[in-house]
Amino acid sequence: MKEIWVINGPNLNMLGIREPLIYGHETLKDLEDKLVKNKNVKLKFLQSNHEGTLIDWLQEAYIKKIDGIIFNPAAYTHTSIAIADAVRAISPLPVIEVHLSKIDEREDYRKVSYVKEYCYKQIFGKGLAVYQEALDLLLLL
Repeated sequence: MKEIWVINGPNLNMLGIREPLIYGHETLKDLEDKLVKNKNVKLKFLQSNHEGTLIDWLQEAYIKKIDGIIFNPAAYTHTSIAIADAVRAISPLPVIEVHLSKIDEREDYRKVSYVKEYCYKQIFGKGLAVYQEALDLLLLL
């Protein structure tokens, strides 16, 4: 059975409350409930508002030899060289970068992803469905 970690960055604990016109009304718990329905995979859900914690989890996933990561670095996508370096360091562990909103249609600074080039794939703009798409892809690898 594959083990996949779902790592979420800053402010994603506020899903359902934070800017629902952009991020929707569903919560992080709703996401977890949807993904857990797949019984052919062991999922671990993590969320932090702290950059260093996210880096520690990425490195831990590599050391523990898990099978893949679904990663929403949130605002750190556009600001953190440290997180980009962490994703690069754990290659070839497949990391799929996800974002709920259409980052390519938002503010200019959101169009830049420092982690994208080190990820297996980037999926965005489909709400919570990006997580299921990423999970389906990781299960095929």
